[in-house]
Amino acid sequence: MSFLVLLLAVWIEKFSALRHRVQRDGGWLRELNKLEASPRLASHPWLVLVILVLLPVALLGLLLIVLDPVAYGLLALPVHLLVVIYSLGRGDLLAGLGPFRDAWRREDLQAATHVANRDLGITADSGEQLLERVQGHLLWEAYQSFFAVIFWYFLLGPVAALSYRLLALAEAHSRNRAVAERAAQLRHAFDWIPVRLLAASFALVGNFVAVSRVMLHELLNWDISAAQLIEKVGLVAGEIPAPVVGPDGINSLDRIWELLLRAAVLWYAGFALWTVLP
Repeated sequence: MSFLVLLLAVWIEKFSALRHRVQRDGGWLRELNKLEASPRLASHPWLVLVILVLLPVALLGLLLIVLDPVAYGLLALPVHLLVVIYSLGRGDLLAGLGPFRDAWRREDLQAATHVANRDLGITADSGEQLLERVQGHLLWEAYQSFFAVIFWYFLLGPVAALSYRLLALAEAHSRNRAVAERAAQLRHAFDWIPVRLLAASFALVGNFVAVSRVMLHELLNWDISAAQLIEKVGLVAGEIPAPVVGPDGINSLDRIWELLLRAAVLWYAGFALWTVLP
């Protein structure tokens, strides 16, 4: 059922507006802010995460235990699908890059700087650094929005996928520094395996030798963040040249996206093979 759910999730993401109707975080974020503002919980960040992350995933687990034996698991299928769709990243990654791509193609550095800050939250001291950060943004967002979610779903089911997304939301939107730090620590642990698996996938669909050189030093490095690792590996795997202004710079973003698509096809082929093996 896991592979079927992953196929349906991709189809719905590409051809349906269901994702935008499912991914409504307002109620959860209000509860986060309410708990953080509580005098009793403000100094207990782990308790906040237990209430807002562990409790929802525990309820989901109980629901699935009840539904799985019914009708050969058919009643659990829509629950799996909705949880996976909710757990995917927020927004449209390619659409978000559109204004930056247009400005960069026109070689309008001022406009590119403005839209990068407005749409992507990226600032830089130079045009070259700006493009490098946008390239890193593309790699990281694709990883955390898609690859990490489908990895944990296929490995451990919807409970793990939902846990990952709730931790990501807590890290991004918490107004309590301690809560954000604890969420980041847990998320770092969640990222450790899938980001290295994606790096290995880049080696298979990109420059194997260059990726191997990077991974030789970083494979067991606990301190490097997932964002840093995937940026280092992605740029060498795609053989991305030095940043330049104009259409050639946009071409580097296209090459990164093609690398990500090849990696996604490889992952789905691996999932399919694992599903059919006895």
